[in-house]
Amino acid sequence: MKVVHQSVIISDSPPDRDPEATADGTCESMASDDVAQLAESLARTRVEDKELSYRGQGLKLDTAESVEKLAREIEDFPDLQALRLEGNTIGVEAARVIAKALERRSQLQRCYWSDMFTGRLRSEIPPALTSLGSALMTAGACLTELDLSDNAFGPDGVKAIETLLKSATCHTLRELRLNNCGMGIGGGKILAAALTECHKQSCVVGTPLKLKVFIAGRNRLENEGATALAKAFTLIGSLEEIHMPQNGINHPGVTALAAAIQQNPHLRLINLNDNTFTKKGAIAMAKALKHLRSVQVVNFGDCLVRSEGAVAIAESLREGLPILKELNLSFGEITEAAALAVARAVEDKPHLEKLDLNGNCLGEEGCDTLRDIMDGMNMGDLLGSLSDDEGELEDDEEGSESEDEEEDDEEQVEEEAEQASEGEGSSEKPQNTVSILAASPLPPDVSSFLSKPSPEGLLKLGPKRALLIEQQVDVTDARQTAEAFLNISSVYREDPEIKKAVLDSVDALLKKAFSSASFQTYSFISTLLVMLGLFKREDRLKTVAMVPGHLVALEHAVQQDYFPQDHIAALDDFVSRSSKASDSCTSPRSDLKSTVERRISPEC
Repeated sequence: MKVVHQSVIISDSPPDRDPEATADGTCESMASDDVAQLAESLARTRVEDKELSYRGQGLKLDTAESVEKLAREIEDFPDLQALRLEGNTIGVEAARVIAKALERRSQLQRCYWSDMFTGRLRSEIPPALTSLGSALMTAGACLTELDLSDNAFGPDGVKAIETLLKSATCHTLRELRLNNCGMGIGGGKILAAALTECHKQSCVVGTPLKLKVFIAGRNRLENEGATALAKAFTLIGSLEEIHMPQNGINHPGVTALAAAIQQNPHLRLINLNDNTFTKKGAIAMAKALKHLRSVQVVNFGDCLVRSEGAVAIAESLREGLPILKELNLSFGEITEAAALAVARAVEDKPHLEKLDLNGNCLGEEGCDTLRDIMDGMNMGDLLGSLSDDEGELEDDEEGSESEDEEEDDEEQVEEEAEQASEGEGSSEKPQNTVSILAASPLPPDVSSFLSKPSPEGLLKLGPKRALLIEQQVDVTDARQTAEAFLNISSVYREDPEIKKAVLDSVDALLKKAFSSASFQTYSFISTLLVMLGLFKREDRLKTVAMVPGHLVALEHAVQQDYFPQDHIAALDDFVSRSSKASDSCTSPRSDLKSTVERRISPEC
């Protein structure tokens, strides 16, 4: 069928009758036949915005003869800009014939070629792709969209389109879809190198590659493939959507992607569903999210972000993502306090449409509290179902980390220990060390007090005790800060001298911590609550026996200007509940509860 116009309109009204029609309806029958033939042709091909489509027709094209008509229609189609071949199966010989027809289609911009090798041997796919890619380059086409999803071509298939991706034909590429192609680590690396070269060459001619949409889910890219692509994304810097679900990426790859997304300020959607962040990857991603202003959809569902990761993401919500619409943190082993932190952090998101925290570890009471908080913020209808909640984590489930992460941690500690050892006697400070190795040795008196706190030990530090403690505690480490706070406050007494020493030291420590840009405030509060036995978290933090001084010092801190107002509500959820941990501190718990409520609602 030769298409003359750029659009075809079929009216629902019957055609006008020829007044000369015979009584037997011959002309009417001919008209019906014409309409039927036209309908049949349009079932095969569709004209829409200069698009020729054979989508979903189930054509099995093996030989040159089998594809001759299709090739002729490609050649004859006026101003062809888009070609849909998905849902058919194309052999090597047929691909060569189609390629020949494409060699003069310089106006082609969009190739929708997903799922077009069903039932083919894997060895057939690369030569077919090579033919088609060569034709596009010969034509001098400038592609804006290329979709090769659902073609299980593996690394060899990526190799087959490598030359195309590097060429001027792809300098104009805006959307690249390679979902479910079995690329693997090798394919991911080839793809990353091709995109990098494309960007480099496009910059040379003054038209830098500005890729906006990248889709490569279900490809087993793993850490190496993801890291290679992250480097390409950093260079490109124009991405608006990244879809990389189900790729077996762990925290090293996630961390690399986190660094890359910071260099793509126009990102609107990030989908990394069903990879494995764990705490490290989630915290790295949270830090990156703080810098993004255009993100509308974040899908980290089934990513094992864990509580500390969720808390870090909650902090990023308060500092960034002003137009967020959807946040998915489902099935992440997130416990109650962290989920509540996330809920409170979305309160100032006027564009929010959905918050998904299903499948986590809140427990029945935690789910009820979460619903109450969302209802209290008039956002109850935005909370997704909690029907698959896993219940509170049991003690033997806490602290479980993936073997890969544990091994990586051990390797990092060994490497840092080596660096520290090699650095002895050198004036240069080892880089990238963990806080324990990087921290300066504590002066003997401070060290003695923090390891074995006592009122006498605190007083012995002298009038500069607050300054000494402030200088020596690493406030970038939320856990170390929480431990120091509990050690100091544990020696509280009503004796005026001791009371002043404790509260001055607490003020100095927390004022420095909360004023630090790198201090993870929610992590500090959740760590504090865990160590006091007020709620469970998956990491095995050592709890301490709660004493009145802990709550007195906390009540004092809550009243100070340095204590963030938006963090006080997180305390209210837990100090309001009775627990075994606080049974011996009824009076100070009641005082703390009253103070927290006054800070939340000053008018009361």
